[in-house]
Amino acid sequence: MIDPRVQKLAHVLVQYSTGVKPGETVRIAGTPSSEPLLREVFREVLRAGAHPVVRLRLTDEESLFYGAAADSELDYLDPLLLHETETIDVSIGAMPDQNPHALTSVDPEKKQRRLRSRRPLTEKFVQRWQEGRLRWVGTAYPTEALAQEAHMSLDEFADFVFQAGKLNEENPADSWRALSARQQKICDRLNQCSTIRYTGLDTDLSFSCRGRTWMNCDGKVNFPDGEVFTGPVEDSVNGAIRFTFPGIYQGQEVEDIFLRFKDGKVVEAKAAKGEALLHKLLQTDAGASYVGEIAIGTNDQIRRFTKNMLFDEKMSGTIHLAVGLGIPGTGSKNFSALHWDMLKDMREGGEIYADGALIYKNGQFL
Repeated sequence: MIDPRVQKLAHVLVQYSTGVKPGETVRIAGTPSSEPLLREVFREVLRAGAHPVVRLRLTDEESLFYGAAADSELDYLDPLLLHETETIDVSIGAMPDQNPHALTSVDPEKKQRRLRSRRPLTEKFVQRWQEGRLRWVGTAYPTEALAQEAHMSLDEFADFVFQAGKLNEENPADSWRALSARQQKICDRLNQCSTIRYTGLDTDLSFSCRGRTWMNCDGKVNFPDGEVFTGPVEDSVNGAIRFTFPGIYQGQEVEDIFLRFKDGKVVEAKAAKGEALLHKLLQTDAGASYVGEIAIGTNDQIRRFTKNMLFDEKMSGTIHLAVGLGIPGTGSKNFSALHWDMLKDMREGGEIYADGALIYKNGQFL
C-alpha cells in the first residue's frame, strides 16, 4: 500500500511545483530506491496529458564511475544528455540516495575535472531555465541511506520529510501558497534595500544587492522549500564568515569553514577538516571563488541538521552562502560549474542589518 503522502508529493510536484501542461515532455529522474515516488510522478504526468521520460540512475553510479573512469571518461560529456537538456520542457528529480560517503576518498582533482566537463550541460540548463523554456524541481524520497545520514530511523526520517513538505495537510499546495505570500513580504522589504550586513560568531560580512532581486522560494524549484535569496553584486562582498555546520560536497565533509572576502573574491579559506577539497573547489574556474547566492532559511518545520542541503538550507534561523553559480532571476552575473552551499546558524546572537537598520536577530525577522 503506497503511503498517501507520497501520492500527495507527486501531485504537488507535477501540478503545483512545475505546472505540467498537456503535450509537454517531462523527464523523471531518480534511483531504484526512489521508485515508489517516481511511479506516482509518472502517473501524475500522464494524467496531466504530458509525456513522461524516465531516467533511472544506478544506486551507486557515481562511485562506480570514479572507481573505473580514465581521464577520457572524466572529460566526456554525454551528447544525448546534452540534447535532452536542450529539448525537455520539465525536469522532476529525486536526489541521489547512494551511500553519502561513497565518494569521500575520491581524488579532488577528479571531482574538479568531472565538474568542468559538465559545464556545457550546466550552461544550457541555466540558459533554458532563465529563458523560461525549462521548468524543474528537485526533491528527496525517504530512503535508508538518507535516514542513516540524518541519524534517524527510516520512519522518523519519512515523517520529517513529509512534514517539511506540508504533506500531512489536506491541501499542501494551499499551504505553500500561503507561505509564498508571507515570504513575498520579506522579499519586498529586502528589495528596497541596497546594503546587507550579517554579523555573528567570527562573522562580519557585508554585500550590495543594489539592482538585484530577492527571490521567493516557495516549492517551485526545490521541494520542500522555504528560503529567500539573492545574488550579491559580484565585487561587493567583503568581510569574513565562519560556518556552523560542515560543508558537504559529494559526501565529503569540510568542517569549520572560514572564508574571508575582499571585493567579492575569497582571499582566505580555512577548514578544520577537508581544507584541500575546499581550496580545490574554489579553484574550479574563475567564478568559483565568488559568491553566487546569499540566502535566509524560513522553513520552521525543519529544526535539525540532516547533512542534506535540500533540507538544511531551508532551516529557519539559518543563513547560507553559495560560492560559484549565481541563480537566474536575481540578476547575478557570476557563472561557474560549481554551486556549493555552506550553512550558518543565526539563532544565538546572529544579526542581519539592511541599510544599517537591524531587521533580524537570533534567527527571527523583527
